Amino acid sequence: MRVVDLAPEHEQLFFRCLEDWNPETETAAPHRACWYAAFVQRGLRVKLALDDAGEPGGMIQYLPIEHAPALGHDLYFVHCIWVHGHPEGRGDFRGHGMGTALLEAAEADARALGAKGMAAWGLALPFWMRASWFKSHGYRKADRNGLAALVWKPFVEGAEAPRWLPASHKRPELVNGKVVVTACSSGWCLGQAMALERAKSVAAELGDDVVFQLVDTKDRATLLEWGESEALFVDGKRVVTGPPPSRDKLRRVIGRRVRRLH
Repeated sequence: MRVVDLAPEHEQLFFRCLEDWNPETETAAPHRACWYAAFVQRGLRVKLALDDAGEPGGMIQYLPIEHAPALGHDLYFVHCIWVHGHPEGRGDFRGHGMGTALLEAAEADARALGAKGMAAWGLALPFWMRASWFKSHGYRKADRNGLAALVWKPFVEGAEAPRWLPASHKRPELVNGKVVVTACSSGWCLGQAMALERAKSVAAELGDDVVFQLVDTKDRATLLEWGESEALFVDGKRVVTGPPPSRDKLRRVIGRRVRRLH
């Protein structure tokens, strides 16, 4: 196994989070491609873990925290670390140390770039991006927002702990006589981009009664205004997007609001 920087020949695979076997990721991937093009100019770094046969099985993306959905200084922030675990496609690469190798490579890179520490986020629940996994690698809790813990590992004395963005009470404006579906998106997360595309598709299915709006949170001022980079609302009410809701669920949620119009 070895860890390498993202090369042009693997960019499309990275945009699909190694899930090139899933046709739905093809629709969502352009959001990640736009995000990558914007944030690689702001210091975004990407590494892949390759097995002994040279097959990509894991990935990590990280960037200066000043451009992340968190507050801090002189730290790098891990947006996502992912080792492919689906039986479909390239198969299950978990259990071979790829995650640890990716994190260690990213930390070494951040140190070489002069960072004072590394930050990451993790969930309190025992699945993807577990906070407990980061803690087992020397990270400590810095902040928490519901199930999402912000963790960090200082590299030097005097490094300042990161914080989550302040909560925002901003909600989409309602439109009289319409159901308003609003997606906040920067494009960094494939799952969130899939939720966006599903919501957009369902909104189109339901016709002129539904208005779909996209809030682009790649812009820092917009991100701070909304207080989060990825979210989905129907008539101002949040729809849980982790994991991405199915089209059937979105049809029920949006359709219920449409029926109330008539």
